[in-house]
Amino acid sequence: MTVPPFSPEEIASEGIKPAEYEEIVKRLDRHPNKAELGMFGVMWSEHCCYKNSRPLLKQFPTTGKHILVGPGENAGVVDLGDGHHLAFKIESHNHPSAVEPFQGATTGVGGILRDIFTMGARPIAILNSLRFGSLEEAKTRRIFNGVVEGIAHYGNCTGIPTVGGEVYFDRAYSGNPLVNAMALGLMETEEIVKSGAAGIGNPVLYVGSTTGRDGMGGASFASAELSDDSMDDRPAVQVGDPFLEKSLIEACLEAFKTGAVVAAQDMGAAGLTCSTSEMAEKGGVGVELDLDKIPAREPGMTPYEYLLSESQERMLFVAKKGREEELIEIFHRWGLHAVVAGKVIQEPIVRIFHQGQIAAEVPAAALAEDTPIYHRELLSEPPEYARKAWEWTVSSIVGACTEEGIEIGEKWQSWNEVLLQLLDTPSLASKRWVYRQYDHQVQNNTLVLPGAADAAVIRLRPIASALEKGGGDRKGVAVTTDCNSRYVYLDPYEGAKAAVVEAARNLSCVGAEPIAITDNLNFGSPEHPVGYWQLALACQGIAEACQEMGTPVTGGNVSLYNETLDSEGKPQAIYPTPVIGMVGLVPDITRTCGQSWQKEGDRVYLLGIPTLPTLSASEYLATIHGTIAGKPPRIDFELERKVQAACRHGIREGWVKSAHDCAEGGLAFALAECCISGNLGAEISLNPPQNAGQRWDEILFGEGGNRILVAIAAESQSVWEDYLQEVLNNLWQAIGTVTQTEGNLRISCGFRTSALLDVKICDMRDRWSRAIERRL
Repeated sequence: MTVPPFSPEEIASEGIKPAEYEEIVKRLDRHPNKAELGMFGVMWSEHCCYKNSRPLLKQFPTTGKHILVGPGENAGVVDLGDGHHLAFKIESHNHPSAVEPFQGATTGVGGILRDIFTMGARPIAILNSLRFGSLEEAKTRRIFNGVVEGIAHYGNCTGIPTVGGEVYFDRAYSGNPLVNAMALGLMETEEIVKSGAAGIGNPVLYVGSTTGRDGMGGASFASAELSDDSMDDRPAVQVGDPFLEKSLIEACLEAFKTGAVVAAQDMGAAGLTCSTSEMAEKGGVGVELDLDKIPAREPGMTPYEYLLSESQERMLFVAKKGREEELIEIFHRWGLHAVVAGKVIQEPIVRIFHQGQIAAEVPAAALAEDTPIYHRELLSEPPEYARKAWEWTVSSIVGACTEEGIEIGEKWQSWNEVLLQLLDTPSLASKRWVYRQYDHQVQNNTLVLPGAADAAVIRLRPIASALEKGGGDRKGVAVTTDCNSRYVYLDPYEGAKAAVVEAARNLSCVGAEPIAITDNLNFGSPEHPVGYWQLALACQGIAEACQEMGTPVTGGNVSLYNETLDSEGKPQAIYPTPVIGMVGLVPDITRTCGQSWQKEGDRVYLLGIPTLPTLSASEYLATIHGTIAGKPPRIDFELERKVQAACRHGIREGWVKSAHDCAEGGLAFALAECCISGNLGAEISLNPPQNAGQRWDEILFGEGGNRILVAIAAESQSVWEDYLQEVLNNLWQAIGTVTQTEGNLRISCGFRTSALLDVKICDMRDRWSRAIERRL
């Protein structure tokens, strides 16, 4: 082999390892030029080719009765019946948001919207899953403000409601925030638009905005650890224009309806390189592209810059020959660029021209499919940190625990004070400061608003053909994002299962039937044995839970190398965070419910009580005792399915007036949220400790799956209890009654005459509703 025209440092700067460079030379039978090296660098990055995660993703179930399009396209598509086809997906923009929070977040939203409308679907909703460091840190407050402002800016300007999501704060994310954006859209085209190029000689159209030097090498940037030098990578952060994207949405949907578009691909990560190579590879053909035809916003751009630019709001089409002018006219009418920049060719290569010369020529498969795959070895036993954490038992808590409260160090805290402290924890508290900046009612289809329930509910506008048949006018879709990353950190397998199951539970709490998921796997470096162990076990957990819950995976995103290099160069990884975005079908939008108590006198029930709740891995243990330890609760799939089905049935029959998942903070916290949301108190009576070893804090704040808190109208009590006894046997409990407006949450226990906990709603609301504002 001749001497490489690049130094080892130049090759490494593209994110290419020495062995990978040798493989590139074999594929080309020559050394690459600068442009080709850059193309391989971005396309062989983890962000684009999943070289460390692809073997693990193969275990996910991807088929089912509702699945129309699974993994491999720009978004998954499910059939909701009555002609409604829903496209949805989640993606990350973590590293850009760490460096440039506002632009990182805006372009994250813009990118996920393009994934949706590229399929021929009109975006109808946006969600997000966000993780930040502690709000006590000024850097975190700056990033948090910028990200929320960026999400609000792009969603509000494009006229797409941001309807839900989750926000957590933990020092594990101090240097590496997570910004995951999810979007949903309803198909407006008769045929789903795919990305595989077809038709030898068909023209390739470049449409949308111009190409500049912003976002250079963003895919490689997203596939490396963050360090003090990352601030120098601001050019790798893209700049978005939501008003231009709005025009692009309308122009693309209009173009698709003409039938003149053969294939479409948005230009996200890796820009022109990715769109040309993926379209060619998926179609089994080749693509020729002339860079001189590409509308540029800056003079003197090189082939390398054109091919690696990640300028936003751009698309690549394959059009039917002879109809290109028809499409160009549509885009010009919307004030957008549209040019014939190339053509489909027989030979399966990507051939790039610049100034009349061939600037790059690479087999499409070498870039898009036949990429490096790393089969890494799994640790033979759990890592030391996990083994040590699993040694924790509840007896490790030092200090007296009585009916009145708990001793923490030299300080005594009543159960009232403990609850108020949990309500004041930013991760658990109201996210109103966040979602009030989002327009969540634009398009006039949002039925359950942010903060009102465990999942968002969106009306599906009826399709004419369905109305003619006398149906389809009451359907809705419910959607949520979920992940307890502390659970996953302490036990990746059980924690990932819990994330899937809790997402399904959230949908069931609004009366929706869980259908399918999209996932965003946010992890540290797979090159570190602990990082790969976390990733591999989490994937196993997701696969098993999706199989058990009947919710196939339609696609998603893998974001690895979420690590911060400290001043000594040692990587500090985030908590492993496999975010689950799940959609569910609401058969009748007049039969849904939220989490708030509805009426004084309603009866309160706890569904699913087979095992004692645990403080292990709980929010109470972390917040009150400052301890991250133990094993998260194990999932009982059979009971979970029964409990969720009972909740959904009760909502659809009109018996259940409110429903809320018992998750972080345990039963007492869930009861408090129901009281605050409905501005109604509750009188609750719980069973006393079931054995000598059970503690009062386990009863109040212990966590466990399978549990849903519901309230039903007093007149439905008899029929409801008969139904519960039939389907759940004794795995339910009547625990109390909803009381008066601005009342108290009063929890007593068995034989005790005085309350364990008795707190005014106004005090709870003050702590819960202003926890984030107070820290800003």
